[in-house]
Amino acid sequence: MRDLTERQKEVISFISRYTDEHRYPPTIRDISRSFGISVKGAYDHIKAIERKGFIRYDGNKSRTIEVILKEEVEPQASTAAVPIIGNVAAGKPLLAEENLDGTVQIPLSLLGRGSHFALHVKGDSMRDAGIMDGDLAVFIQQQIAENGDIVVAMVDEAVTLKRFFKEKTRVKLQPENPAYSPIYSQDVRILGKLRCLLRKYQ
Repeated sequence: MRDLTERQKEVISFISRYTDEHRYPPTIRDISRSFGISVKGAYDHIKAIERKGFIRYDGNKSRTIEVILKEEVEPQASTAAVPIIGNVAAGKPLLAEENLDGTVQIPLSLLGRGSHFALHVKGDSMRDAGIMDGDLAVFIQQQIAENGDIVVAMVDEAVTLKRFFKEKTRVKLQPENPAYSPIYSQDVRILGKLRCLLRKYQ
């Protein structure tokens, strides 16, 4: 049995986590979205892993990828490929191919369960929360939030990073910089909750 490449190990780990979380395996398209690669590229990875004997896959049916040598791969996986979202277009799914701008490897210890995505921070409206212009913010994908959570949300077809507060008849998105005013809206779509930050120093 030939050795797996690092990317193939990441793909198997993704399949295992996805199956554990959803109770069914991912599709080829789910894998392509998670890793920011084409559907054909994801299919080629699956077929290569299948040839090495680590998974079973029936290409004639949906959601038939089964990891059969999970225990030999999981202990070596320490990071996950998190998709970087370049732009979020209104009306399109968050992880649609048009939105993706590559991936970043994040330690599994920082992520926990769930699906994640990352965004490059622009501006200093969250400066006092320690979130700086140029940071890479990593979010768990979810559509609900508790008061005080730092979220990325879509308001009037624009994406913003703010602290969430639910008021009686509206939502307040509060910046963490006194130079900026809060955003008030009755039409806010939560895309994710902040999980961690990555920062490069010059």
